[in-house]
Amino acid sequence: MTESGPARLVGISLGCRDPQRLADFYRGLLGGRQLWAKESSVGVEVPGAVLIAQRVADHDPPPWPGTAIVHLDLTADDLPAAEGLAIRLGATVPDQPDRRWRVLLDPAGHPFCLTPFTPDSVS
Repeated sequence: MTESGPARLVGISLGCRDPQRLADFYRGLLGGRQLWAKESSVGVEVPGAVLIAQRVADHDPPPWPGTAIVHLDLTADDLPAAEGLAIRLGATVPDQPDRRWRVLLDPAGHPFCLTPFTPDSVS
């Protein structure tokens, strides 16, 4: 049974210079389908949410290591395979803070984690 609050998460927006490239990256990594494509944004429905790649003309990748405003935690049963796919799709591998999970940077420089951990309420 899930608890519902007065609001629901429907999307996560990520700033970038090239919305289509970032949307294609996450669609390739997570599956799903493209919902729209405009010059200013591209929406991709992925399992669990809608990711919106939003054009920000002066976008600079957040520094790593450092503090990201938000980052995605993605679960994967086979971390090396998921990491390899992410790299082929355009991710880069920065210094790793902990070998239990993998931190990568998407094509716009946003950090995201690949982890084998999934909370019981999500699986």
